[in-house]
Amino acid sequence: MSSDEQATGDSGEEPRVVVRDRRRIDPQTGQVRVATEEAPGAVPPPTAAPASPGAVPDPEAELKLQLEERTADLQRLQAEYANYRKRIDRDREVVITAAKAAVTTELLAVLDDIERAEQHGDLTGAFKSVADKLVATLQRVGLEPFGHDGEQFDPSVHEAVQHTTSPDVSGPTVTAVLRRGYKFGDRLVRAALVAVTDHEPAEVVDGEVVAESGPSNEWFAPPGDGGDSDKQN
Repeated sequence: MSSDEQATGDSGEEPRVVVRDRRRIDPQTGQVRVATEEAPGAVPPPTAAPASPGAVPDPEAELKLQLEERTADLQRLQAEYANYRKRIDRDREVVITAAKAAVTTELLAVLDDIERAEQHGDLTGAFKSVADKLVATLQRVGLEPFGHDGEQFDPSVHEAVQHTTSPDVSGPTVTAVLRRGYKFGDRLVRAALVAVTDHEPAEVVDGEVVAESGPSNEWFAPPGDGGDSDKQN
C-alpha cells in the first residue's frame, strides 16, 4: 500500500467529486452565462441576483390602469347613449306634435261653425253635447284658443282686419274678435282676425283742448276676399 493510500485510509475521508456545469443558460435565472475560462477545481461563480423590484412591472398597478381605461370608455359610451336617447325622444316629440297640429288644423272650420252656432243660440241639445266633447278633446291634446276683447294687439298672433281710433284706449287694443286664433303648444296654428282700436290724441289749439276727433273706422278685407280696403261710415 502506498503512502497516499495509507494516509487516506487513516483519515477516513472520501475523495471529493467536483461537477462543472458548462450549460450556457442558467436553469435558475434563465439568463445567458458569460463564457469564462474556469481553472481546474475553481468554484463556479454565483448566479446573478434577480433584478430590483422597481424594474419589474407591478401587476397590481397594471390592472388598476386597465380598470381606469375601461371605466373611462364605459362612461363615454353611457354619455353618448344618453345623448342619443334625448335626441330620439326630442325628434319623436316633434313628429307627434306636427301630426297633432295637422289633424287639428283640419278641424278648425268645424270649431268656427260651433262657435257661430253658440253665438246665435243654436248650440243646444245633443248637438251641444257632441260639440263640447269635441272641443274638450282638442284642448286636451294641446290645442289652445286665443283672442279676446280688451287684450293688447300683438301683430305676431293677431291679424288686424278693422281699425278704429278712440281716446278711451292708450294703445293698439283688440276690441272685437272676428275669428278665433289657435295655438298648439308654442306653434301658431292660425292667427286671430281682430278689430283694433288705436289711441286718438285730442286736438290742441293755442295750448287748449278744443275738441276730440270722432272715431273713424277702417275695414281691411280678410286674406282671400280679393278686394281693396273699404271705408265704413
